[in-house]
Amino acid sequence: MTADRTDRTDRTDRTGPVARTPYGAVRGRYEHGIAVFRGIPYAAPPFGPRRFRAPEPPEPWDGVRDAGAFGPTPPKPPYSEAFAQYLSDPSIPGDDCLNLNVWTPEPGPGARLPVLVWLHGGALTRGSSAVPVYDGRAFARDGVILVSVNYRLGVEGYGLFPDAPANLGLRDQLAALAWVHESIAAFGGDPGNITLAGQSAGAISTGVLIAAPQARGLVRRAVLQSGAPEVSDREKVRRVVRRMATRLKVPATAAAFAAVDRDLLLRTQAEVSRRSSPVLGGPAFGLVFDGDLVPTDPLRALTDGDAAPGVDLLMGWTRDEYRLWLVPGGLVEHVDRLGPVALAGAMARCHVGSEVPRGYRALNPSAGAAELVGQLVTDHMLRLPLHRLADARPARSHVYEFAWPSLRPGLGACHSLELGFVFDTGEVEEAVKLAGKGAPQSLSDTMHASWVGFATTGDPGWPSWNASRPTRVFDTTGPDLAHGPRDAELALWTRPLVPGQTTSPDRLAAVRRLRRSPVLRRR
Repeated sequence: MTADRTDRTDRTDRTGPVARTPYGAVRGRYEHGIAVFRGIPYAAPPFGPRRFRAPEPPEPWDGVRDAGAFGPTPPKPPYSEAFAQYLSDPSIPGDDCLNLNVWTPEPGPGARLPVLVWLHGGALTRGSSAVPVYDGRAFARDGVILVSVNYRLGVEGYGLFPDAPANLGLRDQLAALAWVHESIAAFGGDPGNITLAGQSAGAISTGVLIAAPQARGLVRRAVLQSGAPEVSDREKVRRVVRRMATRLKVPATAAAFAAVDRDLLLRTQAEVSRRSSPVLGGPAFGLVFDGDLVPTDPLRALTDGDAAPGVDLLMGWTRDEYRLWLVPGGLVEHVDRLGPVALAGAMARCHVGSEVPRGYRALNPSAGAAELVGQLVTDHMLRLPLHRLADARPARSHVYEFAWPSLRPGLGACHSLELGFVFDTGEVEEAVKLAGKGAPQSLSDTMHASWVGFATTGDPGWPSWNASRPTRVFDTTGPDLAHGPRDAELALWTRPLVPGQTTSPDRLAAVRRLRRSPVLRRR
């Protein structure tokens, strides 16, 4: 930042709060009694000679830098028209996109307040910290500092090249987390009481980060909303890059991609990935083993190894995750038409035999192929690995299910619906797009208070995981607490069939018990 701009900023707003970071001072704004700092750089702009390179510290600045507006968002394609009617994703131009925002009730050293660091979702290709649903005012109002982070997306953050480091977006997140640990005391935070939280791709990233050796000591607690620690097949990610290279007529190298016009690169990425879906699969970016930040399977490191010692976990899912993936664009009808073909693809992806979807259908005879596929993939991707994680760390795990159905037709308790309740931002237009008008404020009060309690003391308000599998159900009807299936049943569900085996009565019985669980049942 130049001296002239710094002086002009000081003249226009000398009343805003000032905090000092290791790279210079920043001036925020007071909004509704909360100090808000937006667009603070935690790393240098990842373009020019830094493109497709690990994040580097930002250049220090003199004077006081204005932090009144959201900073640039990383390059990303817009949502399709089908998804844009449910999800919002602001785009702010500029190169200085590795930035973060801070909401704090006491902007100054000595307060030592708990801190929640938020990693947004968006399939590692979309999203940003500027999404209005992620406004941190309610957390700050209730005594928790909220930090929201931008990180590189798509091919810029997760492309796999022979001449560039892997997992650049994850490395950005780690750099932001290290910045928070080093700097947050100046904003009133306690660097020893940091909760790392995320949803969807942000939850996957959170799980992978807490398992990373480089993050040890930076996090006290973690929240995984609709995402479990996982890595993608390197060849699958390479295939996305190669398809882009073929369309662009350039080599599949970082150097060649860096020379491509940025808008053209985004359009090509969107074209190659347009058939990608968590339910249906397709080409997609993902985290991969890199021998460094992700040296081993993160789920295994958290369940069987010594990763993340002392880190408490809050994790869960929405009852109808898959409906956000299938309802937009009429994919429910499309999958129903595919019928057995779609089910066969889901069975292969989830490594199960025919008796598992047969068990689902026995419990819900009217279910179409889309619902069966959606339930199967959701259990495979989310419920089963999160149960496994809770079983391995029972005293430090709290599990929930969000079950309130959207007021918009067909969505049910879909993926991302819980976000407006967690942040207590259900009144903003972007939350109404997904939940509909008239979402219950009482449910928002309850859910938000649980996240505040967990970030503050590690107690969200219900028992930690134990032999009875207690799970908090967030809804306006039914019991608040339910109890999940035994781990033996989950292991039976996921065990592949013996070659040549066509039926398994004991597994079918286990599936029926699993699906009758009040946590996992479909209403």
